[in-house]
Amino acid sequence: MSRQSAPVPRLPEDSLAYALLTSARLIADVTTGQTLTEALAVLWKSRPDTPAGTRGAILDLTYGCLRDYGRQDFILAKLLQKPLPEPLQSLLRVALHRLGVRSDTAHTVVDQAVEAASTLLAGKFKGVVNGVLRNALRQSADLERAADADMVAEFRHPPWWIRRLRNQYPESWRTILAAGNTHPPMALRINRRRTTLRTTLEAFAAADLPVGELPNGALLLERPVPVTRIPGFAEGLLSVQDAGAQHAARLLDLADGQRVLDACAAPGGKAAHILECAEVSLLALDSDPQRAARVTDNLTRLGLAGEVRTADCRNLGRWWDGQPFDRILADVPCSASGVVRRNPDIKWLRRSDDIARFAAQQAEILDALWQVLAPGGKMLYATCSVFAEENQEQIAGFAGRHADCRQLPIGGQPDCQYLPCAEHDGFFYALLEKAA
Repeated sequence: MSRQSAPVPRLPEDSLAYALLTSARLIADVTTGQTLTEALAVLWKSRPDTPAGTRGAILDLTYGCLRDYGRQDFILAKLLQKPLPEPLQSLLRVALHRLGVRSDTAHTVVDQAVEAASTLLAGKFKGVVNGVLRNALRQSADLERAADADMVAEFRHPPWWIRRLRNQYPESWRTILAAGNTHPPMALRINRRRTTLRTTLEAFAAADLPVGELPNGALLLERPVPVTRIPGFAEGLLSVQDAGAQHAARLLDLADGQRVLDACAAPGGKAAHILECAEVSLLALDSDPQRAARVTDNLTRLGLAGEVRTADCRNLGRWWDGQPFDRILADVPCSASGVVRRNPDIKWLRRSDDIARFAAQQAEILDALWQVLAPGGKMLYATCSVFAEENQEQIAGFAGRHADCRQLPIGGQPDCQYLPCAEHDGFFYALLEKAA
């Protein structure tokens, strides 16, 4: 049985103690190699009736703790002679995070963390949890100064990640790391087949949801809200999609009548955007049946028609009918280093040698897809990575292997690297044309 599926005794669901302990169990699972997505799926399946407010509190603590992860362990190493058994160690991580963001509720946080500890290991560590957290409060100034002088504690990323960014972005690596520790923005895409910008803005004004339009047509909410509060979302008038991801369909240079392939389509945001932009014949592939089903669900909600199939795009014999494509979107699997604030567990689950593994897979995908691109056709290579090995170096290697490849400029540059900021996540795009 998964750790978080076990019942939590004696703690009311609406208590901070319950949220702290549940979050600690999730963090503990991540430390053993499970992704947060997987851990949350098990949690919600085992507790389907968890109230929305409690879910929100658990998610807020868990995501926040993982964004800060690295700093908490540095501080705990100063306060503990040796780590505590899980999930007690992670309970302290979550409590320290909460103390950092809500210092005005320090007494309550300590009290509720001790209450949570009382349900674990016969409560024999209650005194330890109480003592560690009170020491953390008493020594907070000294601990914060020491943490600021430690590379991992200051930047809240693994050492190899920090070094890689520092080497690649000598002038902006600190900004990239800082962005990876923030709350992500919430952007929306208008389904222009069903509504207009003016109608959408009027609906948002009526719902008292401040929103602005970005240069590429994306809408940026002033503050994130549940999709249930977004006017027209359930009716398929809008989709949640990062503003950086909304560049893909435009860069593909779409036109009515084209045959288009989205080779790694899940969850389907870019596939839907393609169909919203032009009357094309779209084939959307994904190697995972459950993820492919999400593509279908998204297209259905938006009232769009495209063919969705489950297949590894590298295995042409399983899915290709021999007819070439005019446009291909190769939104390849990658390190996701540009969207780490949305998936903060990635920082701690990834290893340095994973980047080379992703790069090898990306090269295989590009080489396979090039075979199904029509002469004169265009392929857009896309990642949500900020690492050059997956981006610029990948494209340089591909162009060196294929003499019939011409890289087309994007905005006057050979390619486009978006770095994470307040408006969008980190994405890379390169547009390749096949010689006629």
